Formats: sequence, structure tokens, C-alpha cells
Amino acid sequence: MSFISRILGIAVLSALAGAASAEVSVIVHPAGSKQPSQAEVANIFLGKDKSLKGYDLKGWNPTKETFYTQVTSKNEAQLKSYWSGLIFTGKGQPLATLDDDAAVVARVASDSNAIGYVDSQAVTGSVKVLFTLR
Repeated sequence: MSFISRILGIAVLSALAGAASAEVSVIVHPAGSKQPSQAEVANIFLGKDKSLKGYDLKGWNPTKETFYTQVTSKNEAQLKSYWSGLIFTGKGQPLATLDDDAAVVARVASDSNAIGYVDSQAVTGSVKVLFTLR
């Protein structure tokens, strides 16, 4: 393996590692009166607390993975199993999903009763950051 190939391989691995560990901001409307703790946010995104309307990202991506593993302690398989059980028993439905970070920011900015999570780079002045996950 040539020196240049090794350098390129290291660069690619570094980029992938960075992408897999997204910095995630949990956001709310700036005028909203509710400012939940991290435990309350977990309950909102697990459908146990209806005090705020949570918005989830579609699909499974590094932002969603960081959020769910750090806030709810659930990985993708565990989350799917959790919601399947609630749906099957009629005790709950998954949160509304939005296509991307920009859609989550726009929805939270337009609804004082909304909460979401996005890659920290997507945060704008139209929303308030509750906390950031690394």
C-alpha cells in the first residue's frame, strides 16, 4: 500500500468517525414556556409525556442515533421494538416525522408547543437550544 493510499484511508476513516458522532441540539420555540429536563425530553420522545409535541427525523442517521442513544438509552433496534409493542397494544403511536433538520427547525420555530432535535449546525436564531449532545 502506498503512502498516499494510507493517508487517503486515514482521512476517509476520520471523516466517517466525525459523521457518526454528530453534535445534536435539542430545540424548542424561543417563546415557549416549557423547558423540559433531559429526562422529560426522553419521556416526550418515547410518547410518555404529551406536554410538548415532539418531532422526529425520518430514517436512522447519525443525528437521530446520537439523540436516542444519549437521551433515551435506546438504539435503533430497541426503539423499533419499543414502538412496535406500543402500537400492537394500542397504547401509543410514534411521533410525527419530518424529512430533515431544516424541516424540524421550521416546525419548532412555528409552534410554541413543539420540540425537536437537529444537527447543531442546522440551528438558527428562530429556535432556542435546550441542551447539546456530543
